Amino acid sequence: MKHRNARVLSLLLAVVCLCGLFTGCTAKPQEANEEAKYDYLVLVNKQSKLPDDWESVVVLEDAQNTLPEDIALNEDNDYLATDVFKVETKALEAFRALQEDCAKDGITILLDSTYRSVARQQELWAEFAEEYGEDYCKKYVAVPGYSEHHTGLAIDICVIKDGRIINDNDEMIAERELFAKIHEKLADHGFILRYPEGRDDSTGYSYEPWHFRYVGSAEIAKEIMERGLTLEEYLTLSTQAQNPNK
Repeated sequence: MKHRNARVLSLLLAVVCLCGLFTGCTAKPQEANEEAKYDYLVLVNKQSKLPDDWESVVVLEDAQNTLPEDIALNEDNDYLATDVFKVETKALEAFRALQEDCAKDGITILLDSTYRSVARQQELWAEFAEEYGEDYCKKYVAVPGYSEHHTGLAIDICVIKDGRIINDNDEMIAERELFAKIHEKLADHGFILRYPEGRDDSTGYSYEPWHFRYVGSAEIAKEIMERGLTLEEYLTLSTQAQNPNK
């Protein structure tokens, strides 16, 4: 989810379907990575808090954008060239592959918002509460500990089109054809569209074509995307499949 200065926040994060409709959901809901000591299917949303030990074990890498020389920057988007973004190791590797895949079709995608610590989220809450009030925060700012960006597995992107950076939420939502092409490539690289259109009832958040979530493998990502599931639904159905008598 995007989080920049005066931009109105559509922040962060975050149904049950009949299990018989999705008999293919067989992956474990807590499918742990053998190399890392954390779960790439971790659920963090408005109801599910980041695991207490997550920030102490997640492995993050620094990343920066490489912008074309002819792109003009201004005070609203100069951070895209200067900020150092932090992303979980495997998620960053997958994102770079996604970038290359998009580039083959002449599409340039950039990192816009990635890992955000719980401490930073607390600072943001305080800053916006002071400027706009508590009611504003409750509506637009994720409660510290309940933002998917804490995981390092969530990536917000922006795009370059016709020599111009598009990073305004409304403008990106309007770029349906462009984002449809990007979304088609996500699962091949282990990403899902985290907040699909019309699935507010499941995710708790409205459509965000720019917010991608790494789930650890292309196999799982394809199952989620091809079945039109949200992460919440996938995990629920997986649990039901493993515990049919409950």
